[in-house]
Amino acid sequence: MRREIPLAITFLIGMFMLIDFFVPHHAVSSAAAEMKQWGTIVIAASILLGVGNLIRVHYKKISRKQEGWGYSIVTLSVMAIMLFFGGPWGTIQEGSAFNWMFLNVQVPLQSTMFSLLAFFIASAAYRAFRLRSVEAGMLLISAIIVMLGRVPLGQLLTKGLPEQATLPWLTETIMAYPNMAAFRGILMGAALGVMAMGLRIILGIERSYLGGDK
Repeated sequence: MRREIPLAITFLIGMFMLIDFFVPHHAVSSAAAEMKQWGTIVIAASILLGVGNLIRVHYKKISRKQEGWGYSIVTLSVMAIMLFFGGPWGTIQEGSAFNWMFLNVQVPLQSTMFSLLAFFIASAAYRAFRLRSVEAGMLLISAIIVMLGRVPLGQLLTKGLPEQATLPWLTETIMAYPNMAAFRGILMGAALGVMAMGLRIILGIERSYLGGDK
C-alpha cells in the first residue's frame, strides 16, 4: 500500500490537471488553481528538507574529517550567517547587513563563476568548430559570420556592399531561418520528451520518484 496509494494520488491529480487544460469550466479551473497552490506550498516546504539534508551531509563530512571537510565548515558557517541576518529577526532591506553581504560577497562570486564559464565555452567552441567534415565546415562558416556580424568589425568589413552581402544581414538571416528551424526542432523534441515522461508518471510506469524500482 505504500506504493499503491502514492501512485493512485499521482494518477488522479495528473488526470485532473489534464482535464483542467481541456475543460474550461469554472469549477474545474478553481479546483485546479487550489491544487497548484498546494503544489507551491509543498515546493516551499521541500526547501526546508533541502537545508536539513545539506546540514546532515556536511556535518557527517566534518565529523569524519573526510576530504574537503574544511569547505563544509565554510559552507555551514556562511549559511548560518545568512540565515541569521535574513531570517525573521533580521531584514533584507537596502543598507542591511544581509543586503551588504549579498552585494559584496554573493554577486562578485557569481560574476567570477560566469567569467570562468567563458573560458569553458571558448574551449568547447574550439573543439566543436574543428574542420573534420562538411557539417563541421558549415558550422564553422556560420559561426564566423554570426560572430563578425554581431560586432562593429563585421560592419566595417562589408561596408559599401549591397545590403544582402553585408555580414549583419547574413547574421540575421542565419539566426532567423536555419538557427530558428533547428531551435524549434529541439524545442519540439524536448516537449515530446516532457509529455512522454508526464504520461509515464501519471500511468505509474515511471516510479523512480518513489525511491525504488522504476
